[in-house]
Amino acid sequence: MSDVLLVHGAAHGAWCWHRVIPALEALGHRARAIDLPSHGSDPTDPADVTLDAYADAILRALRGPTLLVGHSMGGFPITAAAQRRPDDILGLVYLCAYLPRPGMTLADMRRAGPRQPLAGSFLIDDSRRTFRFDGASAPALFYHDCPADDVNLALSNLCPQPILPQETAIPDTSRAAALPRWYIRCTDDRVIPPEYQAEMASGLPPDHVLTLDCGHSPFFAAPGALARHIDAISRGTPVNPA
Repeated sequence: MSDVLLVHGAAHGAWCWHRVIPALEALGHRARAIDLPSHGSDPTDPADVTLDAYADAILRALRGPTLLVGHSMGGFPITAAAQRRPDDILGLVYLCAYLPRPGMTLADMRRAGPRQPLAGSFLIDDSRRTFRFDGASAPALFYHDCPADDVNLALSNLCPQPILPQETAIPDTSRAAALPRWYIRCTDDRVIPPEYQAEMASGLPPDHVLTLDCGHSPFFAAPGALARHIDAISRGTPVNPA
C-alpha cells in the first residue's frame, strides 16, 4: 500500500480525479488529490501564483513518503517539489505530462514539440497573467473519448490558468531525477503529441514507460486502467512496457 498524491494539470483541479481515487483505494492505496493555488476551491489570487507556490502546496500535502502523480502541466510542480525534498517522495509518475528539462520552461517545452495542437485554443486575459481554454475547442482536444457527464463536469469547472508558473524554468532537476521516475504515455492524446511524450520519456528505463490507449484525460477515459498502472508502479511490477 502506498500514499499517492494526484496533481492536476493546467486549468483543472482535484475534481478531475474523482474516478481514480476510489479505484486506487479499492487496490489498497491511500490516494488524495489537491487543488494547486488558484485552482479548484483554492482562493489564491492568480496574480500571486508561482511555480514555487505550486511546489509548496504539494509539500504541505505530504503525510509521509508519497508517490507523486502529475498530469500534463503537473509534471513541473511535482518535479519542483521533489527537487526540494526528495527524501519525502517515493517516486514521480508523469501522466501524459511535461517532464522538465533543466533551464527550460513549460512554455519552452511546448513550443519545442513536433506539433502545436493547442494553437488558438486558449484566450489570454487583458492583464496577461492568466489564460482560459476556449470552451468550444476544449472537448475535442481534452475529452474526445470521455463520458459526457465528465465532459460537463470539466467544462463547468475549468478555471483561469496562471501564466507565470508556465514561464518559469527549474534550473536544476538532479535531485528529482535521482528518484524512481515513470512515464505513462497516452497514445491518442490530442494535446501533447504522443511522439513528443515518447521523446520526453526516452531517458527513463524502458520498463518505466507505460502506455494507455486513450486521450489526454485518462482520469475520465480510463480511470481503472490508470489506477492499475499506478498500483503496478507502486509495487515495482509495471504492466505494459511501451
